[in-house]
Amino acid sequence: MDEFTRRYMQAGQTSVANFLIDHFQEVGMTTDQLLVYLQLKRWLDRGDYLPESDVLARNLGWDTKRVFEVLHEMIAQKLMTINTVTNDQGRKVDRYDFQLLDEKLSQVPDQSSPTVTPTSAATTSADQQPAAPAASSRATVFNQIETEFGRTLSPIEMETVSQWLDEDHYRPELVQLALREAVLNQAYSLKYMDRILLNWEKKHLTSAAQVQREREKQAPRRNTKTNEPNQPSQPHFDFKIYKLTDD
Repeated sequence: MDEFTRRYMQAGQTSVANFLIDHFQEVGMTTDQLLVYLQLKRWLDRGDYLPESDVLARNLGWDTKRVFEVLHEMIAQKLMTINTVTNDQGRKVDRYDFQLLDEKLSQVPDQSSPTVTPTSAATTSADQQPAAPAASSRATVFNQIETEFGRTLSPIEMETVSQWLDEDHYRPELVQLALREAVLNQAYSLKYMDRILLNWEKKHLTSAAQVQREREKQAPRRNTKTNEPNQPSQPHFDFKIYKLTDD
């Protein structure tokens, strides 16, 4: 066995369904997303549930920023999720999960059926979905969080931010405002941001303008408390001590 054959066999193989290759565009998947899927599938088949982004970037010939952008897109489009599972050693680990992608593929209409066309099915599905934030706004949110935190977000953190935008329907401007609040309080944590967003949600504040108006309403109350006269102080007696001498 020559060296190339040995290396070729050691690299192993990755099994991919032809149905996905035939229909990936019909479920809204881009070519770049398909390439990332193939890379993730390769590592998942080897038991590596959460491969490092720099490894993916090297194999794809991209920079890590581009890898994260595509991962963000795939989570936002509900092509994949990140779940916590128990590995063979009994430890809890995060892993990429493509069950949502399989569900989308299962809804691809049979090309031989004259009653349902891909176009009408795609239109119906789009009509039923609430409008998602523009891709540029979404990317800006992720980039600002990573810049302020001084690090890249973990996959589970990426999913958290995506849930804010897609499931909780927080506006990008509101998430950015929560980030600013967290930074001002030196709390570089998504949990802290989540508490801020939940507090605003309870007050039915859904935009940055509404938050600003609420602050302006609260400002006079704070100033009133600040300007309240201090409680009367206890009387102060100044006792002078005289030296008594025998005259």
